[in-house]
This record gives sequence, C-alpha cells and structure tokens, in this order.
Amino acid sequence: MLRVSFKSDDTEEWLDVHFTRPIGLVFALVWMKLGVHPNVVTILSIFLGVAAGYMFYFSDITHNLMGVTLLMFANFCDSTDGQMARLTGKKTLIGRMLDGFSGDLWFFAIYLALVFRIGRMWEPLVGTGLSFALSFLLCFAASILHHSPQSSLADYYRQIHLFFLLGREGSELDSYAAQRRIYENLPKRQWLQRIFYYNYANYCRSQERRTPQFQQFFRQVRQRYPDASAMPQQLRDQFRRGSLPLMKYTNLLTFNTRAIIIYVSCLLNVPFVYPLLEMTVFAAMYRHMHRTHETLCAKLLERLKD
Repeated sequence: MLRVSFKSDDTEEWLDVHFTRPIGLVFALVWMKLGVHPNVVTILSIFLGVAAGYMFYFSDITHNLMGVTLLMFANFCDSTDGQMARLTGKKTLIGRMLDGFSGDLWFFAIYLALVFRIGRMWEPLVGTGLSFALSFLLCFAASILHHSPQSSLADYYRQIHLFFLLGREGSELDSYAAQRRIYENLPKRQWLQRIFYYNYANYCRSQERRTPQFQQFFRQVRQRYPDASAMPQQLRDQFRRGSLPLMKYTNLLTFNTRAIIIYVSCLLNVPFVYPLLEMTVFAAMYRHMHRTHETLCAKLLERLKD
C-alpha cells in the first residue's frame, strides 16, 4: 500500500520514502476511515504551515521548535492528501492547484516572518529604516526571483519525467493552451473555478516559456505519436536515462532541503543564511538543471528528425 501511494521510484526523495510517506500513509488511512476528502487535509496543512511561519518570527528556541513541529505536520498533511488521492482515485486538478497554493502560503508566511526577524537583528548595525529595507529586499529577491521559478520548474521537470515513464495517466503534465481553453469556456458565474484555471494556465505558461528546447521536442513527439501509449519504448528509455540524474535536483529544489535549512538557520538564530543560500547554492543547482534538461531535449529532437 505504501508503494502504491508513491508517485514513482524515480521521483520520490529518500527522506520522503523513509520518513514522510510512511507517516503520511498512517495519516491517510485515518482520514480515509473518517471519510475526509483529500482537499480538506490540504486546507488543514495551510493553517499549520502559516502558523509555522509565524513561529519563525521569534528568535527563542521554544517558538522555533514549535515552528519546526508545525511545518513538519503541515508537510505530513501535504503528503497525506496526495497519497489519499492516489489510493482512492480522488485526484482532481482543483486538488493539485490547492496543493500548490498551500505551499505558496506556507513560504509566504515564512518569508514575511524572516523579513521582520532579520530586520530586527540588523537594526543595531544600520538603523531601523535601512535594516528592514535591506531585509525586505533580501527576502523578496530570494522568494520571487529565485524560490518561485526554481520550485515551479522542478515540478515541471518531475511531471515531464513521469509522463515519459508512466504515460499520461501517471503524470500531471498540463499545457497553457489546454488550461486557457478550459478557463475561457467556463461560465462567468463559476468565478472560483475561473480564478483557479486562469492562474493555473499562467503557471503553465511560465514553465513553457523557460523550456523552449523541450517545447520543440515535445511538439515533435506529439505529432508523431498523438496517442502517448504508442510512443516507442526506446524513446521513453532514452529520455529517462537523460532525465533521471536531474530528479535529485528537482527534489533538492522543492520542500525538504529548504525546510531543513530553515530549521537549522532559525534554531541557530542566523535566519539570513536561508535567503542567501536561495540566491547562491540553489540558484546554481537551478541553472545546472535547466541547462542540462534543455541540452537533453535538443539532442533527442535531432534524433527524432534523423
């Protein structure tokens, strides 16, 4: 049952396999027995994650340990809703978008807390006004210019890998054009669904704009094999061999590594270390992952044309 709740062996992170997923499965079985929908668990994770962010505003050990605990439980719930969806078949696009939205809210709360915490720390050095301005600029650059594009492209590459590994049914790979059509065909009275699809379509577009080589390769693949199940195994294997080494970067650029750095830096009362690592080490991993994936797609496109 635990293995069935995984996305795939290729894309699961070691810490998730041996820690998060087993605990998430226990939670999932309890929620399933109580008849709770996966989306309700996701909403619970939002409250836990935002509360965790608030705890990281404080510099004392007690509040920070509470923040660690709350964020861990938020992550367990986040893992639980996906496992429940895979076990029960209750997978919906709204659920996936809500899942992504929950993570955004967690980190918004965390970055907001760090702005005030770092500003308070730097106040004796540069003065009140300048300290909070520098703290805001640091966290803004780390979150908007680095964290957001890194995590979205990591998610995209993971879904691409799952598509070539498991086919359409095993992946949540979507396109801007398809999601935009859904948005435009929805009646205006369904305003909540329209907001979801509008934002999700733009999210897909941002991923597609940053991956021109993959877009060319994927268009060629779909033209040759409109039915994904008819794609030759040789092509699937070629893509998997090139994409598999990048899965470690997609994992490093999502939740677990970031959370561990937040835990350690906040507990040691050096919270500015986290945004600095976002802008240096994480940025370097992102550039390597992006460059390697685009090079792989360019090579496979040439082979398709031959």
